[in-house]
Parts: sequence; C-alpha cells; structure tokens
Amino acid sequence: MDSGAFTTVTKHGGYPETVDEYAEIIRRFADCGNLLAAVAQDYMCEPFVLQRTGLTVAEHQRLTVERYDDLLDADTAGVTIMPVLQGYEPAEYAEHVRMYGDRLTPDMWVGVGSVCKRNSNPGSVVAVLEAIHAERSDLRLHGFGVKITALRNERVRELFHSTDSMAWSFAARYEGRDGNDVREAVRYAERVDRQPVQRVLDFAAITQTTTIEGAPWAT
Repeated sequence: MDSGAFTTVTKHGGYPETVDEYAEIIRRFADCGNLLAAVAQDYMCEPFVLQRTGLTVAEHQRLTVERYDDLLDADTAGVTIMPVLQGYEPAEYAEHVRMYGDRLTPDMWVGVGSVCKRNSNPGSVVAVLEAIHAERSDLRLHGFGVKITALRNERVRELFHSTDSMAWSFAARYEGRDGNDVREAVRYAERVDRQPVQRVLDFAAITQTTTIEGAPWAT
C-alpha cells in the first residue's frame, strides 16, 4: 500500500493528516486482499520538492525516519511498515541508511525514494542503488515508479528486489480502458518480463583484448 507521499508532499509541502489518521487507513485496508506492507510517509528529496518545503535533504531524511518511528508506534493492525530511504546524491542515501541504524533489520524490505524522475537515466539509478548496496548489501530494495526504460538495465534489475509503477494504469486510461483492471497490471508485468535486458559490459577488459585491424577498439 503506497502512502501517496509524492502527490501529498508536492501539493501540500508536508502531510495534512496525522500519522494516526494514516494508520486508520491502513487498518481499513488490512483485510482487503493480501496487504503485504504499507509504505511509511517519507519526504522526497528532489530539488523541486525541497523548494516546495523550504527544507534541506537532511531535514527531509530526519522527518522520514521520525514519521516511520511514529507509524510503528501506531495501531496498524499488524501490517508490515516499509521504511523508505531518501536522498538525492548517492552518498546521501548511504547516509540515510546510517541514520536508520538498527531499525533496518537483516534482509529487510526497504523502499528507495526519489528515483522515479531518473527513469530516463538508468545509470543514475544504479549509482543510488550501488551506494545503498555498499552500506547494506542484505537489504531487499523496492523502487517506486520505476518504468521499463530503467528496468531494461541489467544492473537495475539485479539491485532491485521489487518495483512498482502506475504506467500500466495511465496507459489503460489514456487508451480508453479501465485503469483499475488488474488484468491491465498483469499485461504490463508480462511486457516488462519480455523486454530485452541491456547488459553491463566490462569496457576495461574489452580495451585490453579487442582490436580491429591493429587499432584499439576504444581509446
């Protein structure tokens, strides 16, 4: 269950509802199918969001952890609460891992925020994930709003444990179909699985071993 953080913080500069009010929503949806987890209410760190709130990355990270702690103390009917790692530069994500400390238990399922605007540049997504992985290689990372353009990258697929996207719903609505039909989501997932994966090449090895008519393959 997504917390609606992106829309809420962008529109309001924060959360109009209290943590207890969000917990009430979680309880209401707890029996609707198989609710695997509810995402904590994080604060994104893209520059335009910081401009909206007037706060710094560090302050958004602190608020994200505080909101997570408060939600753990609330009544969520036993639903697992997913913490979210935030930042903008890769090193900031690593710092947020350290800020969470032992709240992040071994093999924990953890969200990675502020990556949805990076879909057209998979390398920047990889840089963020590598920084987190260097701190805690055991964490099972979940990406919010990760589209096919990024999922074609082999390393993106390797480093993410799971991802989500509303692209399937948007496409269905745009083409006049039901954007709430689960079959649309299934078709989108199948399309993702059929995508060719862009392999990550070892260019150092290539330049050492490959030549064309005596000239280096790359300089």
